[in-house]
Amino acid sequence: MNRTTVIGAGFGGLALAIRLQASGIPTRLLEQRDKPGGRAYVYEDQGYTFDAGPTVITDPSAIEELFTLAGKRLSDYVELMPVKPFYRLCWESGKVFSYDNDQPALEAQIAAFNPRDVEGYRRFLDYSRAVFAEGYLKLGTVPFLSFRDMLRAAPQLAKLQAWRSVYSKVASYIEDEHLRQAFSFHSLLVGGNPFATSSIYTLIHALEREWGVWFPRGGTGALVQGMVKLFEDLGGEVELNASVARLETLENKITAVHLDDGRVFPTRAVASNADVVHTYSELLSQHPASVAQGKTLQNKRMSNSLFVIYFGLNHHHDQLAHHTVCFGPRYRELIDEIFNKDALAEDFSLYLHAPCVTDPSLAPEGCGSYYVLAPVPHLGTADIDWSVEGPRLRDRIFDYLEQHYMPGLRSQLVTHRIFTPFDFRDELNAYQGSAFSVEPILTQSAWFRPHNRDKTIKNLYLVGAGTHPGAGIPGVIGSAKATAGLMLEDLA
Repeated sequence: MNRTTVIGAGFGGLALAIRLQASGIPTRLLEQRDKPGGRAYVYEDQGYTFDAGPTVITDPSAIEELFTLAGKRLSDYVELMPVKPFYRLCWESGKVFSYDNDQPALEAQIAAFNPRDVEGYRRFLDYSRAVFAEGYLKLGTVPFLSFRDMLRAAPQLAKLQAWRSVYSKVASYIEDEHLRQAFSFHSLLVGGNPFATSSIYTLIHALEREWGVWFPRGGTGALVQGMVKLFEDLGGEVELNASVARLETLENKITAVHLDDGRVFPTRAVASNADVVHTYSELLSQHPASVAQGKTLQNKRMSNSLFVIYFGLNHHHDQLAHHTVCFGPRYRELIDEIFNKDALAEDFSLYLHAPCVTDPSLAPEGCGSYYVLAPVPHLGTADIDWSVEGPRLRDRIFDYLEQHYMPGLRSQLVTHRIFTPFDFRDELNAYQGSAFSVEPILTQSAWFRPHNRDKTIKNLYLVGAGTHPGAGIPGVIGSAKATAGLMLEDLA
């Protein structure tokens, strides 16, 4: 019997492949790069280990479920360690907010910013929990295949004021501008503009409060390796360096997967964890309905891109938290420029990842592995030559970090590399170099996103950031559950 094919070994593709294989559907996972992980790729250099992408694990239960399905335990494959604080938020004024799961400590910090906001925060937390119960627990793993599905969810979404933006909803509870930023930036973690993304995404706050923030021993790559091992233990096949050239169709059915190296795999069905535009426009370029779907998707708003520097130092900066958000001088104006303006802003806000705070094994003894990222426009928003601007921005960010957060950085530098919107486009086939696929605004959420099962090609399915529920590790693992449900129904 032909295996079912999953294209792309990111978290979404891996989670889906595990679900299929655990349910008795022989599955082959194809990955174009030399290592699995997708955006969660790993770079190793001179004893330093750099997680390329996601570093915040917020719903361990969704990952645990994959192992339980297979009759295994997550802890037998990888160790998850709690991160404390969840994040340290810093402003140029010197103000600091350590965000954690400790209600009294949180409230004491909020009171120091603005005593009136303590009660406002409690009301915001209640709201975030209500959205979490509805938007994540109830709808996060449910495929929206018809408009009727959307209509059924609409009354509750309307009651929760899903048409409002994340920021405006936070601002309705909280007065202090620093705290408004502290409780609205989360949507940026999944490619959403806090001033445009549906307030449904405030659920991220409740999700973190519910399960905490975690980090795998050995880095995010260790979790990827654990999932690959689980898949292989179940009898699944992984092919690396397996770049898909095209999907062969007979009428409205995929019959085989053709690789760039000439290999051909007959297939029962295909689930694509590749970029959604790439899937329709490139992999199915010989199928007229798919080409039309690709053109439709090209008209959707894509999420922002990222500029990332991975760097290893011969010094461990123990004054840093594991996750630090470094707010620049502007918030609303900067975000507007990232999402809407054809230029690179003069200033930036940064996310600084210092994993050796939690796991020193990711760098040689006494040293530190880091990455820092800045949200930047995607290539469709701003036509920037990153081969020129990338090194310039790197230097500006290094200067800034040295001045504000990491004294001596330049003299401690052992190795570094940058990853720009060009790399998102060229290495990950991401349309317009977007880092998170289709932007999560209300009119591009749930039913309005590309569907988990294609309406024309009977055995084509989508998984990952471009489909429901969206980007982020819990999002793509949720998409795998939604897609697996459909595939098991169809392939039974």
